[in-house]
Amino acid sequence: MPERIFLSSPHMGGSERKYVEQAFTDNFIAPVGPHITAFEHEFEAFIGQGHCVAVTSGTAALHLCLRLEGVGPGDEVLCSDLTFIASASPIIFQGATPVFVDADPATWNLDPEVLEAFLSKRRSAGKALPKALVLVHLYGQPCDMDAVVAICDEYGVTLVEDAAESLGAYHGTQHTGTFSRTGVFSFNGNKIITCGGGGMLVTKDPELAAKARFLSTQARDDAPHYQHSEVGFNYRMSNILAGVGRGQLEVLAQRVEQKRAIFDSYTQRLGDLEAISFMPEVPTGRTNRWLTCVQMGDDAASGYALREAVRLTLEAENIESRPIWKPMHMQPVFANATFAGGSASEDIFARGLCLPSDTKMTAADMDRVCAIIRRTVKGR
Repeated sequence: MPERIFLSSPHMGGSERKYVEQAFTDNFIAPVGPHITAFEHEFEAFIGQGHCVAVTSGTAALHLCLRLEGVGPGDEVLCSDLTFIASASPIIFQGATPVFVDADPATWNLDPEVLEAFLSKRRSAGKALPKALVLVHLYGQPCDMDAVVAICDEYGVTLVEDAAESLGAYHGTQHTGTFSRTGVFSFNGNKIITCGGGGMLVTKDPELAAKARFLSTQARDDAPHYQHSEVGFNYRMSNILAGVGRGQLEVLAQRVEQKRAIFDSYTQRLGDLEAISFMPEVPTGRTNRWLTCVQMGDDAASGYALREAVRLTLEAENIESRPIWKPMHMQPVFANATFAGGSASEDIFARGLCLPSDTKMTAADMDRVCAIIRRTVKGR
């Protein structure tokens, strides 16, 4: 069996081992230590603004954001429909109710027109408006922040950016995750940089950052003994993982260029196939191309069949690929949730495939993957 080609696996840059060994030498094997503070400051410098709080996962960061924004039982929270469940589950953690908003076929991100129509209809009917919106920058594609921010301001909806997949991506000249008062990033093992696990909460408000640190360390009061006036969480990142993150952050710009080069390589090799269309890049921003994503065929039925034929053939050759996220409104756990929109996210899911986008892939690996895809598409 040929060596496995992964969808997107960790890629160390060199300095990670130095920082981890320093943590061992200093005996900071805990969710406290100098690497955590340094990682937060270095991340702040990279994104250009805000106050950062390093935590155990992007999910934890999003949960803290919703808590800080006052989301609770009885509230509705809008959420991008085409996303991973971690964008929606923190809404449930807070006892709130998710409302899913369809994708825009032109960008794959939340459709601002559908969002505005839903809110306008609610207001015209005299019904309560949702408390917040969890907006996802899908697969590193920056959302139309000008439109979304304006809509949220018009209707008094609190915006929270889920930039878990979009580190290194920009809307205009501003980094994703920094348009809202609170935003989140992920360092899961498959992300563009990784700590093996971990996340970052970003906020413009230093008081919110301090509150996030307080909540992420079990909400321990300032007392010589363990005293708690409210319930918190065990969400603080470890010093060791922060050391890995520091090393990874040093090579982030390189990883973005590698991811974009992988996308360009696929388009050069497969762009002539009429059965394959690539995820577009918005003219208002620059995506990090975390994963190269395509759609197969012209309609949901034929596209699904071709997608599965390609995916299964790749897997038989020990090559990892993955369907596009299954929309949240189609998930059994959210079967009764409110959904705004049409069939855009369903179509993208039915026809969509994430191709191997590992930054350790060689030219020979790319040739191998594309030859299999071409052969499978031509054979159907």
